[in-house]
Amino acid sequence: MIHLPAAADDSDTSRVRVAMYLDLGSTYKSTTPAVTLKTAAAAEAGFVVNSALEPWLHLGAGGTARFSANGYKVKALESADWATVAAAVKKLQSTLDKPVAFAVDQAGGTVYRVYTGPYVSEAEAQKAADRVSQTLSASLKGGKAEARGPLYVTAGSFASQAEAANLRQTLSAPHAEAVVVMTGPQQYAVWVGGALSASEQSALQTELTGLYPGISWAPVSENAPALLLHRDVTLNLDGPAGVDHYELSGEGAKLMIRDDGNSPIQVVERSARSYRGDFEISKVNGQLALVNELPLEQYLYSVVAGEVPSSWPQEALKAQAVAARSYALYNAGLNKFKVAGLVDTTLSQVYNGTDKEVSSIVQAVDATAGEVLTAANGQIVEGIFASNSGGVTADSSEVWGNVNPIYSSVPSDGDESAQASLKSWYHVLLSSGITGYVREDNTALNGTTSAGMQKLTVTTSNVLVRKLPLIQSDVEPLAKLNPGDQAIVLDKVPESSSYAWIRGPYSSEELVKSLKGKTSTEAPSPILNLEVTQRGPSGRVTQVKANGQPLDVKYPDSYRSALNGLPSTLFDIVQTGRYTVQGAGGTTATGTASSATTIQSASGKTAANGSLVVMSGDKTARVVDTSNQFVFVGRGNGHGLGLSQWGAKGLADAGYDYQQILQHYYQNVTIVKE
Repeated sequence: MIHLPAAADDSDTSRVRVAMYLDLGSTYKSTTPAVTLKTAAAAEAGFVVNSALEPWLHLGAGGTARFSANGYKVKALESADWATVAAAVKKLQSTLDKPVAFAVDQAGGTVYRVYTGPYVSEAEAQKAADRVSQTLSASLKGGKAEARGPLYVTAGSFASQAEAANLRQTLSAPHAEAVVVMTGPQQYAVWVGGALSASEQSALQTELTGLYPGISWAPVSENAPALLLHRDVTLNLDGPAGVDHYELSGEGAKLMIRDDGNSPIQVVERSARSYRGDFEISKVNGQLALVNELPLEQYLYSVVAGEVPSSWPQEALKAQAVAARSYALYNAGLNKFKVAGLVDTTLSQVYNGTDKEVSSIVQAVDATAGEVLTAANGQIVEGIFASNSGGVTADSSEVWGNVNPIYSSVPSDGDESAQASLKSWYHVLLSSGITGYVREDNTALNGTTSAGMQKLTVTTSNVLVRKLPLIQSDVEPLAKLNPGDQAIVLDKVPESSSYAWIRGPYSSEELVKSLKGKTSTEAPSPILNLEVTQRGPSGRVTQVKANGQPLDVKYPDSYRSALNGLPSTLFDIVQTGRYTVQGAGGTTATGTASSATTIQSASGKTAANGSLVVMSGDKTARVVDTSNQFVFVGRGNGHGLGLSQWGAKGLADAGYDYQQILQHYYQNVTIVKE
């Protein structure tokens, strides 16, 4: 982590808002029941009043606190036995109903309450209560989990937390819980709830008035900001060691957490990464929303480091910095995520906080500070980029179906450098009939077959035959070879990378499943034939037909996800069961292999039982098999639009500066300092 001066926060007035947790349905969904923040330096939390932060809480340096949003939830369990509670929390953590456990001091001792949620509505909470009851049936011993709502009744105001806590311990009501609440700086109350509806809230008020006639009970306004105070024991299930937990209440309330100076704050649920700037906690669509607001340039220190290797040439890093800055400012203006212009995933730009900040990246960002791409009309260009364009960038019509002259297809020769240091792989046929890939450095070529095909001998132990020409530790190998084992070489290919790749083979069933819901017309089943029928200016696929029927996806780039998650749309399709036979007089015929297929050779007819090796006149060979699967062979990684990150590296290696790189990939743009 780079240590920046505290003044950096004040000197940069350009700030961005990045959502980390937010539920916008199909637009963006990343949820958690609570967030855990760890402060490096002292911090304060409160609400913005007249453009200034009014602090309610003071968080100590090196402290831990949890935050959530009040809403519909499920009370899963209450018990004084910690072992029972810990077991219930562990069981719920593996389900959709994520738990939070609180310790509550009562006159008879400490009890523990486990909640799940929040949920978007009372109906969803009731459904969740049924699920949780089934999950915890052994612990509940005939009891049932109960839905809870966001409505409370208040017992009045107090000048100290201790005074409120004393009253809370004396209160109890069926199907309701009492909690100490902070209603302002050094202002406290005791609330009892949570009711699911206004009628239930009114009934609870009547009930409490009868039980405790000496207290003036009143319904809590949903609009006033408040913090429900809890002792959270979820984080360490070995023992009930608690941390402060603040549950935000109030329609539209936004809690700000701000550190002293410029020290980062760690978000445990985001892989324990640390982030600069401020945090805002609110409720959106019934769920907790967490937004990180920070200076744009400090945001870029993380983004550029997350997008490209810090060891790349400075000119490539500078080009990435300008593109990323343009992208951030363009999208900040759109505010498409409602409470933020950006998110911290690849849906916007990779943003991992301070973890990857290194001096080379900081240097590149600082050297281009404020510089953005603008179009002829002076507006900021979005600055779209992709990992590797496969030797040629995409035309905008090939990605989203629209025409934007800024994103016209251009050569990107530097992309090939992505595979410069990688090994080649042999596509081999084993005596068992299995075909797969082995890396070249574990083998030796020795001789040819009678048909002129090269033979290969394995030279080291435990050589894995892989499905694709790359190491995939999470995919079972097809076979294992040892010294002396032999195979027939069908082809030699580069290791799959961001530049060149192979995916598959996929069966008809796999493709039909992947296509489901991604085409406006249902894909045929089974798929007997799959072919590219249209391409755009760069050669990217703009139409694919299955059995002669167009697979009508929303945008051409949607073929990537529709066809089982391909790296790019710059691909060809190889159908493993399809063959072409050269006849007399130059005529050709194509077909698909089946168990009845025979091929005429000099020695007679050969049946295509299972698989058959066929070799073309140029000595390349492949296996034609009756399973008739589909292999995708392509180049590039990403949509291919705008700046190619690997291509920028190639141009920088060749001596081009960042401005030349940017003006190569974005047509008719000007680089200006905002």
